[in-house]
Formats: sequence, C-alpha cells, structure tokens
Amino acid sequence: MGQLRQLGRLWQIQRVARRYGLDQFLGRRPGKTFSEPAGLRLRQALEEMGPVFVKFGQALSTRPDVLPTEIARELAKLQDAVPPFPGSQARAMVEQALGGNLWEHFSEFESQPLASASVAQVHAARLRSATPDVPGQEVVVKVLRPDIAVQVRRDIDLLHAIAHWLERYWQHGKRLRIREIVEEYETIIFDELDLIREAANASQLRRNWLGSELIYHPVVFWDQTRDNVLVLERLHGIPIDEVAQLRARGVNFRVLAERGVEIFFKQVFRDNFFHADMHPGNIFVDTSQPEQPRYLALDFGIVGTLEPSDQRYLAENFLAFFSRDYRRVAELHVESGWVPPGTRVDEFEASIRSVCEPIFNKPLKDISFGMFLLRLFQTARRFDMVVQPQLVLLQKTLLNVEGLGRQLYPELDLWDTAKPIMEEWMRRRLHPATGLKSLRDQLPLIAEALPGLLQRATRDWPPEQLRRQSDELRLLRQDFARAARRSRWSTLGAACVVAAAVVQGLDGYAPQMIADMPLATWVFAGLAGLSFWRAGRRD
Repeated sequence: MGQLRQLGRLWQIQRVARRYGLDQFLGRRPGKTFSEPAGLRLRQALEEMGPVFVKFGQALSTRPDVLPTEIARELAKLQDAVPPFPGSQARAMVEQALGGNLWEHFSEFESQPLASASVAQVHAARLRSATPDVPGQEVVVKVLRPDIAVQVRRDIDLLHAIAHWLERYWQHGKRLRIREIVEEYETIIFDELDLIREAANASQLRRNWLGSELIYHPVVFWDQTRDNVLVLERLHGIPIDEVAQLRARGVNFRVLAERGVEIFFKQVFRDNFFHADMHPGNIFVDTSQPEQPRYLALDFGIVGTLEPSDQRYLAENFLAFFSRDYRRVAELHVESGWVPPGTRVDEFEASIRSVCEPIFNKPLKDISFGMFLLRLFQTARRFDMVVQPQLVLLQKTLLNVEGLGRQLYPELDLWDTAKPIMEEWMRRRLHPATGLKSLRDQLPLIAEALPGLLQRATRDWPPEQLRRQSDELRLLRQDFARAARRSRWSTLGAACVVAAAVVQGLDGYAPQMIADMPLATWVFAGLAGLSFWRAGRRD
C-alpha cells in the first residue's frame, strides 16, 4: 500500500511539472507554449507540490549566481508569500491550543497574516495587559498549517523511496550517502513542525547573544506557546532583501555583510549552536544606527550543532584553506575519514589546489560558485570522497550566508572576514586553561564512573589471572625498592669520595705517604667504601 501511495504521489508531481512546463529546466522543449515567465511557473509548481518542494525553492532563491536573476527573484517570494490559509481558521487553532477564548490572552489579533511560509503563517497581535491603562506587549503569533505533518510525511516517504532507488542503481549513490541525507533532512523538517522546540531554540540563541551589538533575538512568551502555536516579541525592521529601503536609510552595506559572516562563524565555533535557515524572509535589519546596522532574527525552526570532532576538523580545514595550505586540507580529510585511508595525499592536495586557487583574492561578485561547486564535486568523485550528512546543514547555511553577502555587498572578501574569527577560536581552544576547565568539568563523571569500572574489571578477570597480576606487581615493587636502595648507597659513596678529596685539598699540601693524610680524609674514605659495598649487596 505504501508503494502504491508513493507511485501515486510521483505521478501527481510529474503531472504538476508537465502542467507548468518544467521540462524546459531539464533542457527539453515543453509540450505546449506558455505565456507566463519561467520563474513564475516554477514558483507556482513548487507551491502546488507542497512544503518540501517549497523549502527547496527557498534555498535556490538565495543563489542568483546559480539561477538567472528573474527566476531567483520569483523564487524569493516563497520565503514569506506562500498563499495563506484563512485567518478565522488560525484563530480557531490558537483557541484550541490555549484551551479558551482568544481574547483571554490577546487584546488584538489581526486576521490577515503578516507573512505566510511553507509550514506556518504569522499574525500580528497584542497581549492582554494586566493594567487597563497600559497597552499590552506587541507580539507575533506563529500558527502551523493545518495537516502539515501529513503532507510532509507523504513527501518524505517519497524521498526515502527515491534515495533507496538511487543508492541501488546509480553508480555514485552509495558514495553520496543519499539515504542518510534524506534521514537528516527528515529530522530537520519534523523538528521544524514542533513550535515548542523552536521556542527553546529562540531562547538559547537569545542567551548566547544577549547584549550583542551584532544581532537581536526576540523574547519568547511561554504561557501562550504550544507545540503548534508560538508567541514571540514583535520586532520592527526592514527585511534584509529590501536593498532599496536599506540604501535610503544610509545603511553601511559593508559592515552589514561583514557582521553577517561574523555572526555565522561565531555561532558555529564559539557557541556550536547556529541558525540554519538564514534566508531573507527570516532576517530584518535594525537601521536606527545606519553605520552600525544590527540584525534582527525572526525564525528559529532550524538550528544546527556539530560533534566536537567534526567542529575541530572543520575549523582546521577552514584555517588551512584560508592559509592556502592545501597539503593540510588533504591530510585532514584523510585523518577525519572523509576520504579513504589509502588516498594519495600529494595527488589529493594537487586537485584541491586546482579547485581553490582560482577563487582567492577575488570579491564575491567575481567568483562563480556554481563552477566552483561543480569542480569540487568532480574532485570528490575522483577520490571517492564520502558525503558527510552531519555537515549538510552547515553547508546549506554557509551557502545562504554567502548568497546574502552577494546581495548586500558583492565586494565582500569572505576569507579575510572569517579568518581572524577562526584563528581566535583556535587560540582559545588550544589554551591550557581550556583543557583544565574541560578536565575539571569531567571530574565528577570520572569519579562517579571509576568504582564501576574497577568492579567490572575485577568481575571480568579470572581469579588466577588477578593473583598472577598481583604477584607480578609485588615482584616489580620489590625490584624497584632494591634499585632505589642501591642508588641511594651509590650516591652516598660518591659524595664521601668527593668530601675526602676536598678535605685533603684543604690541608694545603700533597701527601707523601698515607700516614700523612688527615683523620677526616680517612673517615670519608671509609664511609665511601662501606656505601659502595652496601650498594653491591643482593637483598
């Protein structure tokens, strides 16, 4: 039954693609002539196909270097201009979630949504104030689309089937680990459907950046937040893709672009908690200080973290890449297991150099990232480089950041902006105080686990092996004790010899016969002989 549903869904997608003439995007001639532009037809087709495909269109919209400008501009409408569902239905969903009349919580609630995206829409509202004379807090209310989980599950199941087919029949399917990537995407998109989780993400990001001049995160109102309803402080700013408005306000685009890069790298490496859906629909700009513009974050459904090992390898890769140390980049790929262990490092180094070297010292406007990514893919295929699903979200976010930077300030030097941030992070990471703090943090766990480990070790070892180990340790301790005693007696004997020589020298003349030697010399000489005799004895 599941396969029949998937085949039915595949047929439906194919029918939508044919109706909107999407064959032309595959280099084929459409079956009929269309009066609407290609970008409009593509956007409408993705909207009709559902939220999973809308998400794909959102990612493409930030890449005007990959797509023609008119198509990228049309797809940008997918960020917050997806057709909304009725405001009356949104109010009913909020009342059901809160378990009471809407006006018990809000003094105002606008039926017309401020924005409508692929999985939810947002309504402006005002919380009810405890004091009649004081207006309540301005908020936004995010409401999930009805039956969105069913639609997403349907398309995720289809993606699983396609991934299984590709890994089985396509020569590069296993290397690209397509099924693992779909599993990663499944986790991400279902996390996005849990608004309690999004509220927690917002709170964490707010704590990480509280008081920062670079970015502001809104307050979460937990009393009115549920798994399908999220209430946040309303922020007023200019959407980041409204370049004409930002320019009219006198915004310093260079500072804005550099701050975007700084925020991304600090979130990834300082906090290990990064906003992973940085498309233009999710970002406003506070223009109250145009020369020092501040970002306003709006959506927190998708965040990412890294394992410490991936974080460290990624940081070292970035630094080696920024320094053009392609040998180190190649070595790190081998050490981390991203390429097979038998890879020729010198050959891999040469291939990486041929891909990366042409793009250095160029502003974003002069770099063809489409060609750059194509050549990286060719290099990966040649060296059997395995795709890392845990890094896919980070790669997507980096592409979003780069796409925004291109729109804001094409002359931005991504490398010069990011390199000092990475170097500072590495210095802190390698500082002795960081290691001591990590050890101190782990001491309670070590102390708690040690008795259990010792008990398990004694239980797992046979008694005769324990006795044998105990006897060997006792003999070893005896050998050490004997060696230490011999060393002490030898040292004492040597000291007595030196003392005898010193005393004899201080007497003021060279002796002609043994009888002339002072008494002290005889004493020290005797002690030296006794000491050497004791050192040579067997105990």
